[in-house]
Amino acid sequence: MPKAFPPEFRRDVVAVARKGEAPIAQIAKDFGISESCLHRWLKLADIEDGGRPGT
Repeated sequence: MPKAFPPEFRRDVVAVARKGEAPIAQIAKDFGISESCLHRWLKLADIEDGGRPGT
């Protein structure tokens, strides 16, 4: 089972990714997570922010 990351860490990583100053692959590598994990976090953050339909 993958390790859980604290919500604050997730928010920070998503904020960096949303700035668009670096490729997703580089951001994921810098923070020690997989690209698929970061894509998932971005999708969930979009849903939570109301920018994408879903629950």
